Amino acid sequence: MTSPTEPRPIVLGVDARQVSPMVVGWAAAEAERRGLPLRLVQAVPDEPRDLHGDGRSFLQSLRDAGSVALEKAEGIALERHPRLPVQSVLREGSPAPLLCEESEGAALVVLGSRRLGRLEEKLSRYSVTVPVSAQAHCPVAVVREPEHTTLRPPYVVVGVDGSPWCAAAVRFAADLAARRGAALRAVRVRRTPVRPFEPLESESEIRRRLFEATAGCAADEPDLDLTHEVIGGHPVDELVRVSAHALAVVVGRHGHGGLTGLRLGSVPHGLIRQALCPVVTVPAGPGADDPLTREQ
Repeated sequence: MTSPTEPRPIVLGVDARQVSPMVVGWAAAEAERRGLPLRLVQAVPDEPRDLHGDGRSFLQSLRDAGSVALEKAEGIALERHPRLPVQSVLREGSPAPLLCEESEGAALVVLGSRRLGRLEEKLSRYSVTVPVSAQAHCPVAVVREPEHTTLRPPYVVVGVDGSPWCAAAVRFAADLAARRGAALRAVRVRRTPVRPFEPLESESEIRRRLFEATAGCAADEPDLDLTHEVIGGHPVDELVRVSAHALAVVVGRHGHGGLTGLRLGSVPHGLIRQALCPVVTVPAGPGADDPLTREQ
C-alpha cells in the first residue's frame, strides 16, 4: 500500500495464467500519461486448495508462477516505457478482496478479462472484474478489447443517465479524453417504457439534464471537444454500439456494490462483458448515495 505522501499509483492486477501485452501496455501508457508509478500486483491464495497432493508444494508452484508473471509484465511495461517507475508485488490472498484493498491507495485499478460467463462470474474464485468493479474505492478499467484510434479525432464515450452518481464518471471521462487529445461524446440512452402507461420523459427534458450533467466539463477542460447525443434503445446495446470506434466507455457505479458485486448495476455489468473497447467504472462521489440527494 502507498503512504499518504506518495503519489497514488495505477494498480494493475496481473493474471498469472495469461499476461496480456495489451492490458499491460494500456496500464503502463495510462501511468506515464498521468505521471504516476505503475504497481503490478499478483495475488496468490494464502491457503492450500489442492486436496489431492502436497498443499505446500502447490502453493509454492502458484508463487513461482506469480513471480514469473510479474517479471513478464514488468518487462512489457518497461520495454514500452523505459522511464516508468514500476513496482512488482506478490501478495497472498484472494484476488478480488486484495485488489479492492489495493484500490484504497490507487488512482486507478486496471484489469484484464478472462471472458467468464455469467455463471462462472458468480461461482468461480477467479472472478475478479465484476466484484472489483463493484466494490473498488477508485475507478476500475477493464481492458477486454483494445482502444480504437482509427477515427479522427478519437473519442471517449461517457454514459449519462441523469442520476447524481454519474457526475464522477463525467469528470473522469473528460479528464481521460483531455489527456489523449480526444473528443468526449456524452450519451444519454432514452429507454422505451417497459410498463403500460409509463410516462415518457420529453426530449427537451432529457437534453436539459444531459447538458446539466456535463456543464462542469467546460470549466475543467475548456479546450475539450464535447458533443451531446440522445439515443433511443437499451442502454447496454446502444453503448456497446458506440463503443465500436471509441478509446473507452466510462460509466458511473451505483452505491458500493454490496458484498458479492451483484449490485454493480446492469449497464456497467453488461458493458464489461460486451463493450468493444476498454470500460471504466467510476464509483459515485460523496453524497451520491444519500437518498435525499437522488433525483426522483
